[in-house]
Amino acid sequence: MWRSLAAAALAPLWLAQGLVTRRRTVRLPEAAGRRSGSTGRGTPLRVLLIGDSSAAGVGAEHQRHALAGRLHQALARHHRVHWRLFARTGWSTRDVLGERARLPPERVDVVTIVLGVNDVTSGSTTARFRANVHALIETLRGRVAPRLIVLSGLPPMGSFPALPQPLRWVMGSRAARFDDELKRIAGEHADCAHMALSQLPLLDPRHMASDGFHPGPEIYRMWAEALADTIRDRLPGNPPRTVRRRRATAANPSRR
Repeated sequence: MWRSLAAAALAPLWLAQGLVTRRRTVRLPEAAGRRSGSTGRGTPLRVLLIGDSSAAGVGAEHQRHALAGRLHQALARHHRVHWRLFARTGWSTRDVLGERARLPPERVDVVTIVLGVNDVTSGSTTARFRANVHALIETLRGRVAPRLIVLSGLPPMGSFPALPQPLRWVMGSRAARFDDELKRIAGEHADCAHMALSQLPLLDPRHMASDGFHPGPEIYRMWAEALADTIRDRLPGNPPRTVRRRRATAANPSRR
């Protein structure tokens, strides 16, 4: 309650800061490179990554160093991965719902959703965000029938170097609330999983992009590894990581 009151009291200041920050922030391009492909050996795994500028790889020069590339590289250690990226800078949950007709109607095994930051910055309410995420889940079930939907958590925006105070505090508080909604939504659906970004050491300024707002290649690598672990742990039919490690050690005693 007190957070909402404080944010309201500071609204004239942080709204003005938001306009100034938007004008001054360097606009970085999306990562170059292919947005679909196949790689790896093993059991086939069809993966769709949906999202905003971070999913599109802003902050990395090429997709192989961005989230999509790092994710299919990590999954390719155990699978023949067929992957596709559906993302654009500026997209919110509402925008993706508006573009749902462009989703190829092809069955996939896993959908990873990287959305929420633009919902936070655009002033969406948590109720609207929640409704949009639920609608997106239902759309995906009907169009691509995934076995697993991974809701990637929102980053801790309260630590973004590009945001001045009190705007940083306001955006950080909103992002935390939206991330709590994602966690609750995942808990309501057996085919959904939530992966919290707050558990990762993501925001070392040395590893952020030059705009102070997007990840750099090293952050994308850590993020993708965490997503791959979540997918391997939660995908129906996959053994837990501890079981896989025991099997690997048994097959190669020198790794003990």
